[in-house]
Amino acid sequence: MTDLPPPPPPRAAASRRADAARNRARILDAARAAFAATGPDTSMAEVARRSGLGSATLYRNFATRRELLEALLVEEIDDVCAAAAAVQGDTPGERLVAWLRRFFRYVTDKRPVVIGLVEQTDVSNPVLNTRDRLLAAGQPLLSAAQDARQVSRALSLDQILDLVIAVAKIPGTRQHRQPIFDTALDGLCRQPPRPPT
Repeated sequence: MTDLPPPPPPRAAASRRADAARNRARILDAARAAFAATGPDTSMAEVARRSGLGSATLYRNFATRRELLEALLVEEIDDVCAAAAAVQGDTPGERLVAWLRRFFRYVTDKRPVVIGLVEQTDVSNPVLNTRDRLLAAGQPLLSAAQDARQVSRALSLDQILDLVIAVAKIPGTRQHRQPIFDTALDGLCRQPPRPPT
């Protein structure tokens, strides 16, 4: 019977964990940039090249392309939901608008990732079902803005998110879509006149 090697000292294990976390972050950053640049057909080899890490390191972190896509989507949703509690603004209406702008960037940037996921997995995959989390995160912002009479009560948050998604899907560049989105936000924040009493 051979003797097992002694366990590594705690500092070495902690260093390896830190290295692994840095590698994972580098891969996700590279994948985000790669999908934004080349779309849903981006290969794992391209992600590895952009990350500056070997393919073995990439596959040790993400065994399949689908796992990588899912990790990108989950990370982005986490950021958007967290932003709802951290957005800045002097009024409830400004805070809602700031969060909707963050959501607009998310929808615009995530499209290649979602397209890639839909091509590889069942659309009932819970990773793709992000709407409930977004609604829960954003509803306090909308309610506060409506209570302050800074945003119309004509639309629910569900409808507002659909509006943002619809604008994000308009063909053309971000520069083409941005003024359309700004106008939609202006309309959302303009209160209709009160009916005469």
